[in-house]
Amino acid sequence: MRHYLLLLLLLLCAATTMAGTLRGRVTDENNQGLPFASIYITETASGTATNDQGLYQMQLSPGTYTLEFKYVGYRAKTETVTIGDGAQELNVQLQPEVLNLKEVVVRAADEDPAYAIMRNAIRLRKYHQNEVNAWSARVYMKSVARMDKVPSKVLGIKIVDVDTGIVYLSESVSELAFKKPNKVHERMISSKVSGQKKGFSFNQASEMNVSFYDNLLKVQGLSERGFVSPLANNALFYYRFEYLGTIEENGRTINKIKVVPRRKNDPVFSGSIYIVDGDWRIHSTDLRLTKDAGIEFIDWLRVRQVYAPVAENVWMPVSQRFTFEGAGLGFKGSGYAMGVYSKYKVQPAYARPPKLQEIEPEPAKEETLATAKPAKKPKFKLTAPEEAAPAAQPIVSDKLFSKEVLLVEKGSNERDSAYWAEIRPVPLTQEEVVDYHKKDSLEVIKKSKPYQDSLDAVRNKPSFGSFLLGGYTYSNSYARKFYRFDPVLSLTGGPSIVQYNTVEGVAADVRMEFLRTFEDRRSYTIEPAVRYGFSNEKLNAKLRMGYHFNPFKNSYISVEGGRYVQQINNQTPISPFVNTLYTLLAERNYMKLYQRDFGQVSYRSELWNGINFSGSVNYAHRMPMENTADFTFKERGAEELSKFTSNVPVNAELADAAFTPHEALTVAAALHFRPGLRYMTRPDDKINLGTKYPTFTLSYRAGIKALGGDVQYNTAGLGISDEISFGLLGRSKYSALGSVFWGREDMRLMDYKHFNGNRTIVAGVYDGFQLLDYYRYSTNNSYVEAHFEHHFNGFLFNKIPLFRKLKWQEVVSLNYLNTKESGNYLELGLGVEHIFKVFRVDFVTSFQEGNRARTGLMIGFGF
Repeated sequence: MRHYLLLLLLLLCAATTMAGTLRGRVTDENNQGLPFASIYITETASGTATNDQGLYQMQLSPGTYTLEFKYVGYRAKTETVTIGDGAQELNVQLQPEVLNLKEVVVRAADEDPAYAIMRNAIRLRKYHQNEVNAWSARVYMKSVARMDKVPSKVLGIKIVDVDTGIVYLSESVSELAFKKPNKVHERMISSKVSGQKKGFSFNQASEMNVSFYDNLLKVQGLSERGFVSPLANNALFYYRFEYLGTIEENGRTINKIKVVPRRKNDPVFSGSIYIVDGDWRIHSTDLRLTKDAGIEFIDWLRVRQVYAPVAENVWMPVSQRFTFEGAGLGFKGSGYAMGVYSKYKVQPAYARPPKLQEIEPEPAKEETLATAKPAKKPKFKLTAPEEAAPAAQPIVSDKLFSKEVLLVEKGSNERDSAYWAEIRPVPLTQEEVVDYHKKDSLEVIKKSKPYQDSLDAVRNKPSFGSFLLGGYTYSNSYARKFYRFDPVLSLTGGPSIVQYNTVEGVAADVRMEFLRTFEDRRSYTIEPAVRYGFSNEKLNAKLRMGYHFNPFKNSYISVEGGRYVQQINNQTPISPFVNTLYTLLAERNYMKLYQRDFGQVSYRSELWNGINFSGSVNYAHRMPMENTADFTFKERGAEELSKFTSNVPVNAELADAAFTPHEALTVAAALHFRPGLRYMTRPDDKINLGTKYPTFTLSYRAGIKALGGDVQYNTAGLGISDEISFGLLGRSKYSALGSVFWGREDMRLMDYKHFNGNRTIVAGVYDGFQLLDYYRYSTNNSYVEAHFEHHFNGFLFNKIPLFRKLKWQEVVSLNYLNTKESGNYLELGLGVEHIFKVFRVDFVTSFQEGNRARTGLMIGFGF
């Protein structure tokens, strides 16, 4: 046994000496640390970077390596180092780059030499974008967010548990793979979040893989339009370029080009880009976005990238860093996200790159001085690249790729400090070391009952504003229990405690939601509600219980029952608050109600990726209600009759839409199918991301004459919906639905298909109608309904100085309906959104069978 233990010990010692540690500091000419300097190891096609203090470290197997130290604005330096056992130190000082100007004669009429360089880079953009068929790499990411200033209150709400300093610190290591045309897979093997030992990082290396070889760059959350690359096909329309000079690096000539927006408010970058002479590829970038480019939420974003050759004729990014700063509502913060790429494996698409050849101009005809014309710009032709031979062994297996874009490994957040010290390519700064130590030490305290109770004591203090408009939440964070109460008045369309309508008069609708959550993301809710009408003196009550289970499939089941008041259109076409205002101030009662004693069971879940099912069974005793109140603030003459309408809606297909008490057993089911849906999987849940395909919906609803039910009918529909981005031109959103009815032996108005209409100045739902009557064209016959919106995202208004300064954006809409009685009904709208960042105003005109019907001005929310 002693011999075996000795052998094991010797093997462990040998394993620990298989890799040596190289560390050091990269400084400038004044011995100041250079943050995020790039270090590229030629032999391993790997890179790393320095931290904010210029420090670096890496683990290398014994051997001799060539290291290239780079920093934008400084001359690169190459060092050769031999790694043995133990740790070694290598400090490097970089000198500011000395730009050499080409010996060119520039006349006043000539263009800047930068344009010829950038034209060549643009011509070869697509080649460089597609020069690899497949690649894989290890990506280390670090995200840091700091809060430099925190207000004591925001909109009257006290800020609790937010301090200045680092508020989010996370590291991750992922294996990232790509294969043409657009297959991506990321496997996160390590995850660390400061102060959250059981948490998973939000880092996503595949989202950080921003390429300026793309015409349009989309940075999620910053802008809906995207940003034009300096190498885009139409870049010369958006940018001016200035030649700053060249530097020599490893026998290559690198051109430094200044990037300048042509117009102040275009969605473009500014800064510097370095282009390799002859290859006309990106060497590195140092580019910025500001508020002028239309970014939201932050003041500026800086993008720094360093590329390096990882194979013959193939360059890939070895480091990227996004730095940002922003302020608002009294907060001020900053941060960065960085990625370091190593262990590249690439499968080149081409064995030989294309060449740019200047086309010889035709011999000039004999000209006099008077007829001589300026020399034309040289023309080029691009020779086709030679495709590479198929790889004997594929770099990336096809089996790796699926609709799963990111997989976070189980146990990835359980790595110890020794693991991170070895695998981390960028040393932590002293502030980050302190943050990890402090927050990890305090995590137990912060999750303790006394600490959570102390925070809840502050959060749970009620305020007049929360009760009146926002609703009130009482939290027991330690027990994961929360109690939510509706506001007295809801301006956003939700339930209000105090309402007024002509059926109940003043109504008190008191609802409470109890929520209990669990660490595995399961939760259940209990929602009792009590409603009393002071005019009709009727008390109603109901109870709903719901259970969220299986977070991987987003499964949910609920049971609900009781006696309650409900709108005839159960999609709630008019909010209680808006109806209250119009009833009291304009003597218009649009809300139509009925009462029901009911029981209902509902269920929804994802059956397979991209296929979701939802269904319900409902049994109800449905009873009509009549107006019992006619109070209004509007002055009315002594003999003037009330203008309030009956609680029975007017419907074009029914001579009388009134109904008598009856029983109804109804079932409903729907399948939602989204082909090609991509997703990410974490150990505790699944997150759906998106797809280029639309969502298809197959729905079915029926009334069944069983168990005493009086109604009988069937209806089925097929729908399609999607949102499409058009880059700088904005984005479109559309939906269409067609349905048929059959077996209509007995139906009431609430069984009809209703369309979300609107008769107020307050905009209805934007995927509904804005000028349509609420119930006039409700139908039990076949119908077609379609909605379309295009948000230009400022494409037009950015050309108008005032609108550009206000950051207003334009939107157009179209709504179409065809039923048995409506014929061809069409609404056209022209609107402005982002007014004061939250409001939207639309001017809408409707047409019926080609004739103008109605116009209106709608005010709503348009973020």
